[in-house]
Amino acid sequence: MDKVVAFPLMGNYYVPSSFLFSKISNCKILKPPAITSKTIELGSKNSPDFVCTPFKYTLGTFIECLDEEANILVQMGGGCRYGYYYELQQKILSDLGYKFDYYNLVSKGHTDIKKIYRILKEINPKLSKIKTIYYFGITVKMVKYMDKIEDYIRENAAYEINKGEFKKVYDEMLKKFSKVKTYIGLNIVYRKYKKLIKNININKPENNIKIGVIGELYTLMEPYANNYIENMLEDFGVEVKRFTNVTYLLFEKGRKTKKYLKKLNNIKYKMGADAMDNIYYTKYLIDNKYDGIIHIKSSFCTPEIGSMGIINKMCEESNMPVLFLSMDANTSNVGFETRLEAFYDMIEMRKRNE
Repeated sequence: MDKVVAFPLMGNYYVPSSFLFSKISNCKILKPPAITSKTIELGSKNSPDFVCTPFKYTLGTFIECLDEEANILVQMGGGCRYGYYYELQQKILSDLGYKFDYYNLVSKGHTDIKKIYRILKEINPKLSKIKTIYYFGITVKMVKYMDKIEDYIRENAAYEINKGEFKKVYDEMLKKFSKVKTYIGLNIVYRKYKKLIKNININKPENNIKIGVIGELYTLMEPYANNYIENMLEDFGVEVKRFTNVTYLLFEKGRKTKKYLKKLNNIKYKMGADAMDNIYYTKYLIDNKYDGIIHIKSSFCTPEIGSMGIINKMCEESNMPVLFLSMDANTSNVGFETRLEAFYDMIEMRKRNE
């Protein structure tokens, strides 16, 4: 039987994930299907009621992948209790009658290269350390390039002259990324598309509206999970600031969180997952005169529930508008859009009166 690898969707990160596994495994790579209402229905139906929403999304995706003949599932998350969920997902899928191997590359919020190599060696016994290090290095660089470009697009996409140009060029870049073979090839593609993206014509007003989006990592980074909130803000003409990405989570978080904690006067301890980080981001957005903050999380996300009271108090004291959005499998698109539009209208009115 052929080995077929699948993993959950989270934004565009399936591109580097697929690249890595295509280079170092002897397996077929199954691109996860786009998340739809069917995905959510499958995940919710087979999940405990009060488990967090990312569990339901990823479980639904795994069921769809197994139905498409995947037989190796790879989980890559785990900065909170979600890091322990892979065992529960494995049990649920096994009870549903599926036959598969299940691997979790990231646990307890840490990326252990030795552990990852051992797992990859199980999948492909002929894998060499040199090959693993080489392609893992290219993948890391690819992720960092993607995150840099996406940061630039969030700041400027609302003001492009020809609508859709940023997305078109960025999608082309991702396709080229998926086909690179070497460090040099990756760097050539990145430099080419970085130049193309920065040459896109924009008309950015001096006193534009700037909103920071913070919260639980999966809901922030998977567009379907947040009702494509960044696209909606872009349509409103908003410059978006988002701090959380894979570069930060895997390669910077351990170092930066210590600095963040020292700069905060209202908490003394880390609060689990990204709760403390989001309190620091609130301080940053207030200090840098942003026009509003949107805190978004999945339902039953305990760390973010703990941070919300502190964030709300900070915003009240600084007269910073803040909108709290909690997403689950039954969140109404209409209600979500109404709240977001009302929040934008309020900020736009304040800006005009100033």
